[in-house]
Amino acid sequence: MALAEFNLRQLLEAGVHFGHQKKRWNPLMEPYIYGARNGIHIIDLTQTVPLLDAALHAVTQTVAKGGIILFVGTKRQAQKPIAEAAEKSAQYFMNHRWLGGTLTNWKTVSNSISRLKKIDEQLEGNTEGLTKKERLNIEREQGKLQASLGGIRDMGGTPDLVFVIDTNKESLAIKEAQKLGIPVVAIIDTNSNPDGIDYPIPGNDDAARSISLYCDLIARAALDGMESQLGAAGVDVGEKVELKSEDTLNISDATKQDLTDNSSEGENGDSEKSSESLNLSETIQNVPEGIEREPKQQSGQEHEVDKADDQVDKLENS
Repeated sequence: MALAEFNLRQLLEAGVHFGHQKKRWNPLMEPYIYGARNGIHIIDLTQTVPLLDAALHAVTQTVAKGGIILFVGTKRQAQKPIAEAAEKSAQYFMNHRWLGGTLTNWKTVSNSISRLKKIDEQLEGNTEGLTKKERLNIEREQGKLQASLGGIRDMGGTPDLVFVIDTNKESLAIKEAQKLGIPVVAIIDTNSNPDGIDYPIPGNDDAARSISLYCDLIARAALDGMESQLGAAGVDVGEKVELKSEDTLNISDATKQDLTDNSSEGENGDSEKSSESLNLSETIQNVPEGIEREPKQQSGQEHEVDKADDQVDKLENS
């Protein structure tokens, strides 16, 4: 079975190793933290790689068995890559805001999806009998339903695995998946709670480049699973051609060559940092003062929209 590939340089260039400020950390993340520099926690990529490897295997195997993946990322910088990755891999997504009961009350959600499809058919057909105001109201309803449910309108039921960006923001989605026994793959930053996550991936969950990298890898893993599924069904998918640059390694090879240990034993028995462990010591020393790992400040309008969404979420969860 083919496996999605990445290299260590990609992780570093995408800023996967940058955690939050030390004061914002969750102590449960201590095992995944390498150190700190200028008040910023540095995530131990020697642990990220094998855990990411396991998560990609899980995604590939799930899809190969005919399962479906739900991509979840409603924060502003995750919305576009989440949607693009899901669409590219023929999977499903929620990137506007999580509706309470999406998984645990699928019947009600299905009714809303049916309503969306009915509106689509209505607006695509003859609307001459509608007044301008009636049409405007219907279009507004369509827009709201499309934003909330467009990514799952054809899912047909609960997913077999959920992939999440930001466990804090998507805590409700994770709780619903856990309640139904649906495995969760999630990015866990230094302010996250890793408990209960089936396939945790320690990494920066705010930087746009990091998020894009995660989404791309998960999408490619899903596509590999689809290829395996089609091959098992006797469908000729053709010869897969892969181009490898000199610094691109299969993640299994990367684990063997660069990440076998975060430390190596010296002749005198003392433990030393391996010269091949991502040069993390050098990375920590080079973290600039006041590093910007957070998204830029939202405009007033965007802030008000997010604030309103948060208020709705609180009402739904109360």
